[in-house]
Order: sequence, then C-alpha cells, then structure tokens
Amino acid sequence: MRICFLGAGSTVFAKSILGDCICTPELGKFEIALHDIDEQRLHESFVIISAINRKYGRPATISKHLDRRQALQGADYIINAIQVGGYDPCTITDFEIPKKYGLRQTIADTLGIGGIFRALRTIPVLEEFARDIEEICPEALFLNYSNPMAMLTGYLQTYTKVKAVGLCHSVQACVPWLLRTVRLGNHIDTCRYDIAGINHQAWLLNIEDKDGNDLYPLIKSISQSGKYKQNIAHVIPDRVRHDMMKHFGCYITESSEHAAEYLPYYIKDRCPELIKEFRIPLDEYPRRCRAQIKAWKAARFFLTFKRRLSHRKTHEFGSYIIKAAVENKPYKFNGSVLNKGGIISNLPDYACVEVPLIVDRDGFHVEKFGRLPEELAFLNRTNINVQMMTILAAKERKMEYVYMAAALDPHTSAELTVDRIKALCDDLYEAHHRGGWMPSYNNALPG
Repeated sequence: MRICFLGAGSTVFAKSILGDCICTPELGKFEIALHDIDEQRLHESFVIISAINRKYGRPATISKHLDRRQALQGADYIINAIQVGGYDPCTITDFEIPKKYGLRQTIADTLGIGGIFRALRTIPVLEEFARDIEEICPEALFLNYSNPMAMLTGYLQTYTKVKAVGLCHSVQACVPWLLRTVRLGNHIDTCRYDIAGINHQAWLLNIEDKDGNDLYPLIKSISQSGKYKQNIAHVIPDRVRHDMMKHFGCYITESSEHAAEYLPYYIKDRCPELIKEFRIPLDEYPRRCRAQIKAWKAARFFLTFKRRLSHRKTHEFGSYIIKAAVENKPYKFNGSVLNKGGIISNLPDYACVEVPLIVDRDGFHVEKFGRLPEELAFLNRTNINVQMMTILAAKERKMEYVYMAAALDPHTSAELTVDRIKALCDDLYEAHHRGGWMPSYNNALPG
C-alpha cells in the first residue's frame, strides 16, 4: 500500500496526517511518497516524518520526490495539501489589494474575493495533477485538504475522473467547541447529532443527549443570555455563529472569523461598530501565517535534529479513511462530494455538499440526506452561486466569469459597486498573472 502526499512542504500538516498513519498499526507495512516543489521544505518534512517512523518501529518506507509523477507511481491513496503561491506573495496580495478598495477580510481561503482568486490559482495545478493521476494511478482515492474546499473538490469531481473527496476538520470540531463554550461539555462523548450543508457552512441540524433529549433549547437559552461570551474570553470570540443561530436557528460548523466573510451582515466599511460588537478579527489569516512562520523557525532546528519524534494521533479523518479501505471495515465521516441525485434535495445537483459518507474497500458511498430547512438552503445557495461561477471561470478562463463570481459574492457585493468589483478583479488578476500564479484569461486587460 502506498500513500502519496502532494504539498508535503506543509510540514506541520504532513506531520499530523502521516504521523496518524504511522500510528495506525492496522495499516501494516506501507510506503509514503512525499512530493513538493520546494526542495528544502520537502527535505525537512522527510526528516521529521522519518523520525516519527523511527520512533514507532519503521512501519513505513518513506521517499521524497521533486518529480510528481515519480511520487504518484503505484499510489493507492493521495493526500493533497497544496497552497499555490503561499503566504508571500499570494495571500498578501489577496488581502492588500482589496484593502485599497475598502474591502476587508478575515481568512480569505474559502469564499469572498480571496477565496475566488485562491481557487483560480489552484485549479490549473489540480488539472495537471488530474492528468497524471488518470494516467498513473487512476484507482487511487484522492483526499483533498486544500481550500477553497468546495471549489477545488467540486472542480475535480465535475471535470476529471479522479476519485476525490474533500476533508475538513470543522465538522468534528463543531460540537465539542459549542458544548464547551456553553458549559455542557459533559455531553461531548455521548451526544448524537446531524450535520450537513456545504464546506465551512454546514449546519448542526439537531443535537440530542444520550437519552434522546433535545439539547438545542438549552444551548440556545445559554447562548441568548450571553453567558457563553465569558467562557471563551481568552480566544477569538464566537459571536457571529451565536448570532446566526439566534436568527436562523442552527449553529454553523466553521468558526465565526470564517463565517463573518461568507455573509453580508457583519463586515461593513460603513458600519465599523459591527467589528467591535462581534469581535471580528480582520486580517486574521495573515496574522496567523506570520505567527506560524515565526514558530516554525523556532521549532525547525529542534524537530529536524531529533532522531525520534513522538506523535499523538489527531482527529483528522485521513488515517481513519485509509484504515477503513485497507481493512474493508466501513467508516462514517463527513466529506465534500457533488450533490448528484439530490443528496441534499433542496440544493442543486451540481453543488459540492458536505454530508455523511461511508468509505470501505470499494471507495466512497453516500446515502440521500434529505432536505435542509429552507432558510439554511437559501443561505448555502448564496455561497454555491459563487463557487459554481468560480469553477466555470477557471474552466473557461474568462474574466467575465470572474467578475460575475465576485459580483455574486455576499460580502463583496454588499461593500462594492459592480464597476469597482470589476476593477478589483482586474488588479488581482494582473498581480497574480504577472507573478506566474495564474494563467492567461480571455478578455483580461493587458498587463
């Protein structure tokens, strides 16, 4: 069995996922093939993952490859964690140019103008991946961890033959976080719940204790009292999600700093008081990137010179999916797939939805989920509109479609006129295209 990791220069994340695999004895002896285009970061990941492997009896044979096709040879499972353009220059560009237009963001990796251009940079690379996979290892299961999740996974499932699924840890983190913030943590290990929607905007539709009692009324009572605010005083406050639960009835899987920029209600240049009221951390992702870069510089020497490294298994789905497929023992998880046949019956068939799935030796299986409450489906569709228009723009390489995707975005359209949206798109395209991060688009202004 062979696992290929694309984007292995993401050392911390590669360490988590592949460390989980190494600490899964049911996988037996297997191969890990690491690929990245950055030779130094690839080597650092190789050294660190080899140290974990050494600590746990060397179940894996690990190789590193600058050549992607070599890494893919014989792959049974492919883990994708690429970020095209990285923090510097592309994330900086995605934040700084919109600021000149008065458009502020928090994370900019899923939707909004930042999510759109992140997808437009990444999809051409995934097209290259797909061509290689279809030729070299067409039966491999492709586990996509890269954002924007719905756009990238949706593109792969719509236009390629790659057996892809999108994976995100927001689902498994949602309920424990909510219950801890409302001081109901004693129910974490025993409660039952259903989650469905789209990536980063899936909905906690119901939640019951072990005896079948509905926990939502108590959760909402505590939420509306405001008591949850002091429970999370030392981390980023969760006020947007609680406000959305108040107005639309259900809690959202992804964090408040994410959710704020998928909606037209919370980040408004003309209403700066909202930023303070909802404690919205503008420019949060660049701030995290700088902190992570600083932390990695401090940790790199220690980690790369340790002969043996311990690993605590995470809650990421990757290793559990691979284990289930290897053992042919079904495993249930939430993942992103096309809504073919109306898995969620009141969302479009062409949308990429996040729903419960089962994996075994024969791959991924999904059952029809049913309907979302209409108000939640309507909110999802505002995001799906942007996702599908962005996918079409990437496929057709047309700037007109880029403009339309941005004009359909809830946050962008709430802040800017259509003419300013088009000018912003032109500026972002010119910057990314000039840097070699985007291909040429039809009807783009000459750079």
